[in-house]
Amino acid sequence: MSNSKPQWVAMGYIKGVFGVKGWLKVSVSTEYTDSLLDYSEWRLCKDGHSQRMTVVEGKVHGDELQVKFDGIDDRDEAARLRGYTIEVDRADFAATEDNEFYWADLVGLSVTNREGVMLGKVESLMETGAHDVLVIRGEYGEKLIPFVNQFVDEVSLPEQRMVVDWGMDY
Repeated sequence: MSNSKPQWVAMGYIKGVFGVKGWLKVSVSTEYTDSLLDYSEWRLCKDGHSQRMTVVEGKVHGDELQVKFDGIDDRDEAARLRGYTIEVDRADFAATEDNEFYWADLVGLSVTNREGVMLGKVESLMETGAHDVLVIRGEYGEKLIPFVNQFVDEVSLPEQRMVVDWGMDY
């Protein structure tokens, strides 16, 4: 028996119902709209309540995902799930390539610059189109650092730290 607790990562939310047979419309916060279909079990959370659901069918329609859960067979049952956040256990994520990271793994890392000054911790990331941007908060306020090789020297997930080429004056 494993003693590691699940690390739940928010991947989107249920935004409404579709049709009369229990289908749901999902707003996805992953790079690819269909990425959530890689996981057959989701945890739904809202107002401190959570429940696990099994996805039995799913399809992409435009920029939204439409899914059908096991045991949700009509519009009224589906409507009760509106507004729930969709979470997936981090342990179920596919392995990454070298120098490839999931955002969920970067949030919380301590960030120092080459001079050894602690800039803070990764609070979140932003997608800008060109590249992702780290949002760092610490003693020196908020820093926005592009997550590209030019500025990120080292990422050590085991040590929960990152070293960046970022001066105090930018």
